[in-house]
Amino acid sequence: MSTPEPLDGSTPTSTSPPDRSGFDAGAQSAKSSALRKRRAQIKEELSQLQRDFVDTFDRAKDSDNPALSGLRVDWFLRALPGVGPTKTTKILERLGINPRATIGGLRINQRTAFRRELVELTKNLQPRRTIGRLVVIAGPTAVGKNTVISEILKARPEIEMSVSATTRPPRPGEVDGVDYYFVPDEQFDALVESGELMEWAVVHGTHRYGTPRGPVLRQQRAGKTVLLEIDIQGARQLRDGGEEALFIFIAPPSFDALAERLESRGTEDSDERQRRLATAVEELGARGEFDHVVVNDVVQDAAQDIVDLLEATTPRGD
Repeated sequence: MSTPEPLDGSTPTSTSPPDRSGFDAGAQSAKSSALRKRRAQIKEELSQLQRDFVDTFDRAKDSDNPALSGLRVDWFLRALPGVGPTKTTKILERLGINPRATIGGLRINQRTAFRRELVELTKNLQPRRTIGRLVVIAGPTAVGKNTVISEILKARPEIEMSVSATTRPPRPGEVDGVDYYFVPDEQFDALVESGELMEWAVVHGTHRYGTPRGPVLRQQRAGKTVLLEIDIQGARQLRDGGEEALFIFIAPPSFDALAERLESRGTEDSDERQRRLATAVEELGARGEFDHVVVNDVVQDAAQDIVDLLEATTPRGD
């Protein structure tokens, strides 16, 4: 077992109290800083050819994430190898696009022309697969995600498992920094405001869970494939934010089987089981949002299906 990594950005930051108008200057400043930081990271990934330019442009149109949709077209073009300020200016003048326009806010005719130009500029680029891939695994409660993932890691021990942060208390046998980073609400707030979480959500209407960005990036930059076991809300945030990942949904063989598994594990009382089953109904309806759906009837078979998917979808050059 590898040594747990420290949780980056974990020190709570003080913020200014809201003024009488209700505007919290400190919180707004933290959000703006996090947004700039995320945009800078996207631009770096583009310039290093760790993101596909056309795919990133296409995702920006429908993205709710301002870090992606709010990228300026001039910055976006200048991330391309061999495209400097002068060439960028000439391209945008020819296309009739304001340099300060954003890639998510172009009009239909501008978007069509810009995309055509982008395809031409990038047709000979060879992606550099120096960064490990991200694999997102989600599914309803009690579907057996952790058990399936354990089998995957046995078959592919070189894969790294992301450790989530949570505000819930540890369960018996859980170790801080190994199973989860267990943090108080104030510390979780600081992680959100500083932009240190790739995604976060309130799960089952009670506790918050999120994925710290720093440890995942370090593992990817070391060329490692990283698994994220998160809920549906988090998976949507990652997709909307333009994260390049393989999204896999683990489904039960039937809803009755799911209810039986939840009851048999005996870790929740009756009220909690009902809450989780109600959430599961909504989560099962989201299966079509994922790249692949794997049914967990037999754990070993489900794990092998995912291993096969990883091998079949590994990009050339990895």
